[in-house]
Amino acid sequence: MNKKLKIAFQGEPGANSHIAIVEAYPDADPMPCATFEDALSAISSGEADLGMIPIENSVAGRVADIHHLLPASGLFIVGEWFLPVRHQLMAVKGTKLGDIRSVESHVHALGQCRRIIRKLGVRPIVAGDTAGSARDISERGDKSVAAIASRLAADIYGLDILAEDIEDEAHNTTRFVVLAREAKWAEQDSGPLVTTFVFRVRNLPAALYKALGGFATNGVNMTKLESYMVDGNFFATQFYADVDGHPYDRGLAFALEELKFFSREFRIVGVYPAHPFRATFSEKAD
Repeated sequence: MNKKLKIAFQGEPGANSHIAIVEAYPDADPMPCATFEDALSAISSGEADLGMIPIENSVAGRVADIHHLLPASGLFIVGEWFLPVRHQLMAVKGTKLGDIRSVESHVHALGQCRRIIRKLGVRPIVAGDTAGSARDISERGDKSVAAIASRLAADIYGLDILAEDIEDEAHNTTRFVVLAREAKWAEQDSGPLVTTFVFRVRNLPAALYKALGGFATNGVNMTKLESYMVDGNFFATQFYADVDGHPYDRGLAFALEELKFFSREFRIVGVYPAHPFRATFSEKAD
């Protein structure tokens, strides 16, 4: 009998990360962790086989903590998953919309559902995460308080859904990366691939411009470039990047060679299959 994969995620049962695991790995055993640090530690220690970690959202932008934690973790990206986020307004059983005076959820969820919060005239209260707010109001049994969380959270904590799919933007989608202790590169020419890497350029005039020039001249599509400070140092900037292709592809190999020449640090974090969702937001040529 094959042992079930144990996949760590940040949050409580019913969180969107939990849903992503259920969709991507239906037979896996989801492992809730209180913080991102706890989730990454569980993977590093071997307590979990993989991790399902959100890295960016189409409405809220990047999950800043991960861009700091991932490079230092020593973990590798072995896959990605895109999850359309559908928020539900829920409360203890028997509650009516008119009973609600406040609504609790993660700060991003509250920000993504401003329209209904204004319409109902209720007070938003920031909680640690969406599923945690659902569990909390279930335990308190107060009909004046609602939560914004997933349909799975409502099922788990026995809550009534008072309003469905309340997110302001229909395109609300979160991208997750699947993390592992060891690198496992996807095979070259096995389909659309993504290569993720981090780097720091040398302290030279126009170093970033020169470092990235090779991607343009070699026809490599860069889909993400994020910068962030290292250890609070205004002059030490690290970059996180996603590009299409495999490091052994001729064009990308040349581009990375040029990048490394102008960089003081460089590390490939993962080479993995591009999720099919990417095809839905490809730009069309004018």
